[in-house]
Amino acid sequence: MIGANLLGSSFGGVLAQIEQTPFVRPHIDWHAVAPELVLLAGGALVTVVDVIGLEKVRRIIPSLTSLVFLAAFVPVLTLWNQQGDLPRVMWDGAYVVDNYSLVLKGLFLLSGYVIVLLSTNYMLEGDYYDSEYYQLISASVLGMLVMTSARDLVSIFVAIELVSIPAYLMAAWRKRDLKSNEAGLKYMLMGVFASALLLYGMSLLYGMAASTKLTDIAAALSIGESKPIFTLAIVFTVVGFGFKVSAVPFHTWAPDTYEGAPTPLTAFLAVASKAAGFVALLNVVIIGFPGQADVVEPLMWVLAAATMTVGNLIAIRQTNIVRMLAYSGVAQAGYMLAPLAVFGDRPGQATSAVVTYLVIYAAMNLGAFAVVIIAARKTGSGEISSYGGLFNYAPGLTVAMTLFLFSLAGIPPVGGWYAKFEIFRVLTDGGSGAGVSLAIIAAVNSVFAAFYYLAILKQMWFMPAPDGDHSRISIPPSLQAALGVTVFVTIVTGSVLIGPLSDITKLADLALP
Repeated sequence: MIGANLLGSSFGGVLAQIEQTPFVRPHIDWHAVAPELVLLAGGALVTVVDVIGLEKVRRIIPSLTSLVFLAAFVPVLTLWNQQGDLPRVMWDGAYVVDNYSLVLKGLFLLSGYVIVLLSTNYMLEGDYYDSEYYQLISASVLGMLVMTSARDLVSIFVAIELVSIPAYLMAAWRKRDLKSNEAGLKYMLMGVFASALLLYGMSLLYGMAASTKLTDIAAALSIGESKPIFTLAIVFTVVGFGFKVSAVPFHTWAPDTYEGAPTPLTAFLAVASKAAGFVALLNVVIIGFPGQADVVEPLMWVLAAATMTVGNLIAIRQTNIVRMLAYSGVAQAGYMLAPLAVFGDRPGQATSAVVTYLVIYAAMNLGAFAVVIIAARKTGSGEISSYGGLFNYAPGLTVAMTLFLFSLAGIPPVGGWYAKFEIFRVLTDGGSGAGVSLAIIAAVNSVFAAFYYLAILKQMWFMPAPDGDHSRISIPPSLQAALGVTVFVTIVTGSVLIGPLSDITKLADLALP
């Protein structure tokens, strides 16, 4: 009875305090969140049209989804035009719209648009209903948009799960294909395990800072000497993100998932989903861990060196082009991790280098997957040997694939060389031993990568076609558009647009203090 009375009086006191506390309406900048709102409303529209029209509207759903992505890109441009009003801060600093987030929102929306172009014919020609597929892509891209502006642990975790959960479903989209079922199951199990590790690391950070805001965490970790609990929290958090970006040794899910999933989704996972993981990692490391650079930098050095080396060495042995691109993506993740091994002295430059790499990587990797999808329409195979003699019956496609492979290898004048140049510049500018040694490892790995990229070029340019069939490949308009966009971006980012791209990414680094 006494306990009940005490509980009742305590509860009554809490209620009285709540009643006396003035209600403060949270400030929402509707223009700042317009890209997310347009994408959310567009996704709902696609769902309603699908529910009402069913099979009758199946062919217009991809076009409608494409228009939604382009419509969401418009407020990104209008916000970018209003540089004087940036950054726009909401929810007590938990959500920030600035140059950094706008560059990445644009990247994710355009990547989603290209993925829809790659998926259109693939899905229409399959024996499975496809409208939900586009709704899941929209939901995943929405999570990416939220991720770019998230500045506290809760919003980051919610965003990364919104990115991941639709991807688990899409990986197993081919329900009658055992490899697709295996891909979805492996991706989900490893993803859930990674989320558990990430959440444990975040809970430790919250326990130390008594706040989920990254700026408050940075202040808490900067007070006094480093403690073992700080190191434990950082390691668990970084390991959780390591699964998301397929860093070694947390990459084992990627090759099987990439091979078994529908090829357009593989492109989505290799580019947009991986980029979202890097955005989350950048936000947490650059904003939340600047006072613990002596812990973070060695960890990133080891992850970067292991990831680029293991990825490249295993890629050399692959005979399937999708698995080869999967391990190539693992190696590319190692290059993108490298600037974080020296972020302590120059966080802005490290951020700019990673953002530059993400933009160029998206174009060249999506383009390579576009060629894989187009070639598979004729050969029905993903084996590298099936690309023999491609130049004889598809010279334009061969030239496009050559540009993408040159870019992935970092050979001028296509965009990949500039992406790698920015990485090397960050690693060597400070003259630190760790940075220079990692730059040497990256240079050696670039030679390894050139070996397996050139092996594909050899097949396309100099080897005979396996079956002697030299008939032309029919390329649907959607795939032509995807190929045209990716070829254009890959070329101009390595030559014509170096200056503007550099200016944009330098503006973007102002977003992360």
